[in-house]
Amino acid sequence: MWIPLLTIGLAIWVASVSVVIILQRRSATATLAWLFALIFLPVIGLVIYRIIGPLRLERKKLKRTANKRIVREALEALAAFDTDTIEHLQLARVGMELGEVGPLRASEVEVYLDGDSCYAAILAAVRAATHHVHLEYYIWEPDTIGCELRDALIERKQAGVGIRIVCDWTGCNRLKKKFLAPLKAAGIEIAWFNPVRLRSLRLRRPDFRTHRKIVVCDGRVGFTGGMNIVDYHSASRSKEFVRDTHMRIKGSAVWALQRMFVEDYYYAAGTLCPLDANTFPALDKAGEHVIQILGSGPDTAAFAIHKALFTAVNQCSERCWITTPYFVPDDALLTALISAGLRDVDVKLIIPKKGDSKLVDLAARSYLPELLSAGVRVYEYEPRFIHAKTMVCDDDVAIIGTANLDNRSFRLNFEDIAIAWGDQVNGELAKAFRHDLELSRELSGRDIDKLPLKTRFGRAAARLLSPLL
Repeated sequence: MWIPLLTIGLAIWVASVSVVIILQRRSATATLAWLFALIFLPVIGLVIYRIIGPLRLERKKLKRTANKRIVREALEALAAFDTDTIEHLQLARVGMELGEVGPLRASEVEVYLDGDSCYAAILAAVRAATHHVHLEYYIWEPDTIGCELRDALIERKQAGVGIRIVCDWTGCNRLKKKFLAPLKAAGIEIAWFNPVRLRSLRLRRPDFRTHRKIVVCDGRVGFTGGMNIVDYHSASRSKEFVRDTHMRIKGSAVWALQRMFVEDYYYAAGTLCPLDANTFPALDKAGEHVIQILGSGPDTAAFAIHKALFTAVNQCSERCWITTPYFVPDDALLTALISAGLRDVDVKLIIPKKGDSKLVDLAARSYLPELLSAGVRVYEYEPRFIHAKTMVCDDDVAIIGTANLDNRSFRLNFEDIAIAWGDQVNGELAKAFRHDLELSRELSGRDIDKLPLKTRFGRAAARLLSPLL
């Protein structure tokens, strides 16, 4: 009697699971993986699915006039550009068609290759602010630079400047009461992004994080890139400092960073920032630099950053030089890189010799044989951990951002990148890339072939977890 009932119950469970998973329209590999997990390990599989399954982060949809105004005026600004100004116009349109702001003008752009110069510039911009300072960080440590920035913010708050902060609940978990007390005493509130609590697990995934690094001062000066607020980015503050890249932007291009912050602050704090001319100053169509800021996150299926990087690689005709600390590409990006190598594009990739995640290192190296066989040259940066996320495309496009080349950055984290047209940023990143090459060791097919079986198997096994890394 029990056998027919169990059979009927199992059939209903399999049918229900199949319908739910298939309707999510994930990749065939991911769909089959979840089906097998939920069918053959129903209890364990269901628990894992509730924690890291394909739930979207339900963010409050902010349908506001300012957002429409930003996109509208950005389109008008793009229309004003000479066609020769942006040779890769199709790259710009990828993000715009997905709802992101188009290219805007910047009067100044500065690239930082070390924490000392970057933090000095950020502190100077904060101390010069007269209306507001907006900050959003994945990691903020209560160390030397963390305290310096905190104290600078408190001084500005006491001078009447509006201070708004978004901290990731996971990455900033070392900010304890002792560190936060002076901020609260000054009247500064920190909005915590996507806090993880037991009652919220059924509604959201705990691994949806804001990986962005954003500073906006008075709506006119902005910073973004790979550097968090932590001493290990700075040679003067840490012996274990890492190699990273950040950038400062001045001008209308800061609008897009401000837009991202406003959305994230509203979600995290439940309070809307003022949407006046102080927050979004009038667009200035002057400025020799052309910058497009793109954002993406798990609250939308657009994944603009992934599509933009895919397009950038495919449009390269001469060189495509990439630096990334975490290289776990999906099939689309891997195919784009392989195709570029086969087209005789000078494709070079710098990754750390030793990363901060053994599992990611193993998975990353499982992709190297395919790249090497296609003519892509791969280098291991040896002196220290390299945390920069940059791309040099031909001689007129450069990309600096927070996004790594992995599924987590493409689909699970909130990220941003800055695409710069012209030869200045491209030339600076190319020069830095060449210098990093001098400190790196090139890998060859022979390095892969002589690896022991257990290493090759470990890499192949780690690759199976790539969608989660």
